Amino acid sequence: MSPLAHALALPVRAYRLLASPWVGHGCRFQPTCSAYALEALARHGGLRGGWLTARRICRCHPWGGHGYDPVPGADPDHDRARAHQQKKTP
Repeated sequence: MSPLAHALALPVRAYRLLASPWVGHGCRFQPTCSAYALEALARHGGLRGGWLTARRICRCHPWGGHGYDPVPGADPDHDRARAHQQKKTP
């Protein structure tokens, strides 16, 4: 992990340690946003991983999406199916 990714992961780890037990287990996505953030930072570094994390957190609201949403590159079968689906949509 790059130094920037380590710095961005600190608040996520603090959230998981301090706040997550109080918030509960009502996450709309699988993996949870904090697990997604740590994996995105580890896999893609500070800039792109931070961008992916911010984008995911912005989607985490009552009118946002839900379900299985892995980090890009973590599940090749899911990425391939998503790319195929996007090609079909005009």
